[in-house]
Amino acid sequence: MSNLAADVRARIEDFVEPATGRKLAESGAVTQFALQGRTVAVGLLLGFPAGGYAAELKSALEAHLADAGFADLSVEPRIESRIIAHSVQRGLAPLAQVKNIVAVASGKGGVGKSTVAVNLALAWAAAGARVGVLDADIYGPSQPLMLGLTGQRPGSPDGKRITPLTAHGVKAMSIGFLVDASQAVAWRGPMVTSALTQLLNDTDWGELDYLVIDMPPGTGDIQLTLAQRVPVAGAVIVTTPQDIALADARRGVAMFEKVSVPVLGIVENMSTHVCTNCGHEEHIFGSGGGAKLAADFKLRLLAELPLDIHIREEADSGCPSVVAAPGSARAAAYMRMARAAAGQLAVQGKDRSSLFPKIVVEEN
Repeated sequence: MSNLAADVRARIEDFVEPATGRKLAESGAVTQFALQGRTVAVGLLLGFPAGGYAAELKSALEAHLADAGFADLSVEPRIESRIIAHSVQRGLAPLAQVKNIVAVASGKGGVGKSTVAVNLALAWAAAGARVGVLDADIYGPSQPLMLGLTGQRPGSPDGKRITPLTAHGVKAMSIGFLVDASQAVAWRGPMVTSALTQLLNDTDWGELDYLVIDMPPGTGDIQLTLAQRVPVAGAVIVTTPQDIALADARRGVAMFEKVSVPVLGIVENMSTHVCTNCGHEEHIFGSGGGAKLAADFKLRLLAELPLDIHIREEADSGCPSVVAAPGSARAAAYMRMARAAAGQLAVQGKDRSSLFPKIVVEEN
């Protein structure tokens, strides 16, 4: 390898990949390298769904090289994704065929947790992963409406296993599919946890890379029991910038730490309000709260998401932003959030991938 090629490769390997926050050399992501004229051909193996990421990564790598004096070089990345299975809480058995369960939780209601959960799942699916969603909010299931599945019922061909419904390429199960929408679910804690563990274990999920669980809001007995019983690889905490929401979110982080579930990071929802008339953004709920919470717990701030009327309208219509407006800024924010969450799981989780066959998603 010539001195120029060696210098360029060293610069490429020094690049901090945004989703993982690690240098490519540190994660061993560079699998191929060739300098052909003024074109840099780079093979990258990433531990998260990377469909649609090539153009963004190409621009970032070219800017990185330009900063080092290689402004005339063009980068052609070839990306492969290998999503491995990560370990869960001690004493719990992982679900067969489900590589990673990720819980999306909040310390209190009203922060947009379910909207974040459904767009997270859809973003992973859009990037090439096999994804399911379990709506664990027994008292206020939102996923049937958000996925456009209201009124539909799952089947059970053998009378034992439930076949989940599918929407936008994502498998879904919710208590909302099994009870009348106008019926109040007046269950005590043990009944709730029993019902949810049954929905989790009796659903025929098939092979999934990620199962997103939309957790009930709060940090009470139900949430703690679920966190202890469900084999979770990582958790995402959703909050708003408000002080009261942040105080509750702190308790959510502490709850998952107590049961040895790694928290992948913080999502600050409703970070700014986007005016429908002029597009002006304003921090109506305060600013910097999510970043401070993440810093206090040495966690990653996965995203700062806008309060945008389109997000609400799209979720209410059964076609959330990631699939309703894939080219929009709001959908791009969810895609970056999803890559950051999966990237964090990839670098901090413990590998149990020997239990599964190798699944590769390629983007040319």
